[in-house]
Amino acid sequence: MTATLVKICGLKTEAALDAALDGGADFVGFVFFPQSPRSIAPEAAALLAARARGRAKIVALMVDPDDELIENVIGAVGPDLLQLHGDETPARVRAIRQRFGVDVVKAIKVRATEDVVEAARYDGAADLVLFDARPPEGADRPGGHGMTFDWGILQGATHPYMLSGGLTPDNVAEAIRSTSARMVDVSSGVERAPGEKDTGLIRRFLAAAKGAKQGA
Repeated sequence: MTATLVKICGLKTEAALDAALDGGADFVGFVFFPQSPRSIAPEAAALLAARARGRAKIVALMVDPDDELIENVIGAVGPDLLQLHGDETPARVRAIRQRFGVDVVKAIKVRATEDVVEAARYDGAADLVLFDARPPEGADRPGGHGMTFDWGILQGATHPYMLSGGLTPDNVAEAIRSTSARMVDVSSGVERAPGEKDTGLIRRFLAAAKGAKQGA
């Protein structure tokens, strides 16, 4: 059985990036959304991306971006994937994918089974969907709140997905066993404070995820 693929998201420093790369992260994510404590400028992300290129896939996370922002991020960072974390419609996702020629991950906010079923709307538009916990009412950003959801609802998923939402070094192995997820994503679960990554937690998370057995 192949090891679960892991994405460490919201990276802003060389120390955190190096911990992710040295621990075997398959994806490293940079956030381009000003409301997030993990937001980074494209110019700063470009330096980190250069350090990661060839060792992990580079993911650029944006929320309902316009074409100008996408162009700026692609020009500076050269991501392997774009992660759309807002209310982008299937038509918008498809248009972005076709215009910019970069694979797209569409984040789906979930709380109940019908949210998982809703993801089928993005078949043929997104290359991959990411299931994340629906944010609390009144939240000013769509993710990174450290909230989990009932993993049992993912039994209705009919396509490959990445699992996110409240994952930590302490629960990621159980999440993988429960869902047989082949890909997991973490941001707040490896932080000492919002936007401040903890290198020790990053290493622990990667070790736990890589050592977990899917569906065991």
